[in-house]
Amino acid sequence: MKRVVLGRSNLEISVIGLGAWAIGGSWEYGWGEQDDKESAATIRRALDRGVNWIDTAPAYGLGHSESVIGKFLKEIPAADKPLVFTKCGLPWKEGARGVYNDLSPSSIQKEIDMSLRRLKIDVIDLYQIHWPRPDEDIVAAWETMANLKRVEKVRHIGVSNFSTAQLERIEAIAPVETLQPNYSLLSRGIEANILPYCKKRNIGVISYSPMASGMLSGRMTRDRIAALPADDWRKTKGDFLSEPHLTKKLALVDVLTDIANQYGRKAGEVAVAWVLRNPSISAAIVGMRRPEQTEVIAAENLEFSKDDLDKIERFFADNPEMKQTL
Repeated sequence: MKRVVLGRSNLEISVIGLGAWAIGGSWEYGWGEQDDKESAATIRRALDRGVNWIDTAPAYGLGHSESVIGKFLKEIPAADKPLVFTKCGLPWKEGARGVYNDLSPSSIQKEIDMSLRRLKIDVIDLYQIHWPRPDEDIVAAWETMANLKRVEKVRHIGVSNFSTAQLERIEAIAPVETLQPNYSLLSRGIEANILPYCKKRNIGVISYSPMASGMLSGRMTRDRIAALPADDWRKTKGDFLSEPHLTKKLALVDVLTDIANQYGRKAGEVAVAWVLRNPSISAAIVGMRRPEQTEVIAAENLEFSKDDLDKIERFFADNPEMKQTL
């Protein structure tokens, strides 16, 4: 797989990374029940296909995603181990199913020690603030992150879901090496300001949810949506499945499917490749929970024609409100 240098971090990463949210299983913001053996098989298949990094977080399954990854890492040769990216800022209370925001230095110090223990590693390759909440605590949190790098608990530090104004505030303390924003055909808000800001400052951008939480995978039919488990967050949070946007989302999938069929590909590959074609995007995080889902990794070598891109842009010209719809 193609590799790129991730901004200031100088990490050499595959242009697609494995997103490990779903392998956390069922919790308040989960994706339904998940088999750990299937998770391990998925990680193995992704690595075999050229992926060399995994993105996770303590919040995913309230520690379970990190634990599954840690067990997998312990059982493979050192030469096969991928880079591990994780996060902080969303701890939980014992016995609870949900998380809360906490960017206090004491909480971050506790979180990283627990992540290292679950992941069974001595140092985290990239440590990220998950959300800038509460906003007033991001400076103290970033000071803590910079210190974690100094004491070599982490190799590199970055943030997720930050605005340009928030990036400017913390960059006065220590350089921001990476940013992880939401970016897909259905979430294009970062194109106006955030991507130009990062490009100018050589901040590596690893975008998450390039298939819009599965909506653009080509597998999300109305029947499939109706059959989602009751504890799948897409059924219980926000307006992910609400009308009239759902009908228009499925219409966009039809456009992607038409393009994909020309190349013997799948709609999900087109969605991911569209994200990767942006020169300001270093790499994309693609959620995978079953071995067959690693097929989307083939998106890394899919190239578009001008006609393909025109078809996509015509859809948004006719439906401008869809650029910000999840």
